[in-house]
Amino acid sequence: MKLATLRDGSRDGRLLVVSRELQTACKPACVSTMQQAIDRWDEVEPLLQDIYAQLNRGEAPESFRFDPRAVAAPFPRAYQFIDASAFLNHGDIMERAYNLTVKKDKAVPILIQRQADDFYGPCDDYPFPSEADNADFEGEVAVVLDDVPSGTRAEDALGHVKLLMLFNDVSMRTHLFRELGMGFGFILAKPATVFAPVAVTPDELGDAWRDGRVHLDLRVERNGEWFGNPNGREMDFSFADIVAHIAYNRRLGAGTVIGTGTFSNKDVGKVGSACLAERRALETIANGEASTPFLRYGERLRFDMLDGAGQSVFGAIDHRFVPAARKEVQ
Repeated sequence: MKLATLRDGSRDGRLLVVSRELQTACKPACVSTMQQAIDRWDEVEPLLQDIYAQLNRGEAPESFRFDPRAVAAPFPRAYQFIDASAFLNHGDIMERAYNLTVKKDKAVPILIQRQADDFYGPCDDYPFPSEADNADFEGEVAVVLDDVPSGTRAEDALGHVKLLMLFNDVSMRTHLFRELGMGFGFILAKPATVFAPVAVTPDELGDAWRDGRVHLDLRVERNGEWFGNPNGREMDFSFADIVAHIAYNRRLGAGTVIGTGTFSNKDVGKVGSACLAERRALETIANGEASTPFLRYGERLRFDMLDGAGQSVFGAIDHRFVPAARKEVQ
């Protein structure tokens, strides 16, 4: 099943059920928002699945053409967003390039609490204050959970994964090392995140969803040119591992969003990268300095993920980076 959120002027928008081919949609009567759906998942999921089946047969009443430009992020805001760095290859490359010494335990996932109160939609222009911020992108996948009890074990964790999403984890690299050096988490280095048009139930991925990983390529384009297509199968920590680790001593509320960290594969020379920082690090290792520039105003990015039949799973993120509007202080 595929779900989206139509902009309607409210903070949380209007829930849509979207056809598998992302061509048509309709507004379910049983629930109004994505958060309400995840809060009442056991009750409303069968009803939403019935609507989805009708859409796919072309029989849903009051259906209309689906327009990804008219939707917000599937969850325009969330109660909690935690991002991981689950592809250790990415961290290894960064450490080699910049002679970093990172205290890490390969049995413990690297996690950070992230901003969750304001997510961008798939086609929204992305404003940033200055090109000197060194804007970057990171292609990732996220899961959305129902209520997870404290102490949930890895073998039970995937039962709490109800939806998956594709996203661009925007970074401002100028601020990153300074904030890391201060000892707490990111603030200016990690502004709002951008999500693809639809959230999908795990069954939409077929056998590409296994072992708590998405075994599909994440396709990244910069200004219409290929940048990379790393695959999710190389996650060192699965979503089961990550959920169990976070839930060790706390409950996780329905609607919690957990990200993978930027996709990164060991055969990076062949499949490319999902972020600028990794490519720049590889250039530094090879040539002593980076040559790929950070983002400039007007640049366009596209992120997509196709299933085995060539159908877009989440729809595409397709957005531009633009100057932020300045508000004068009175």
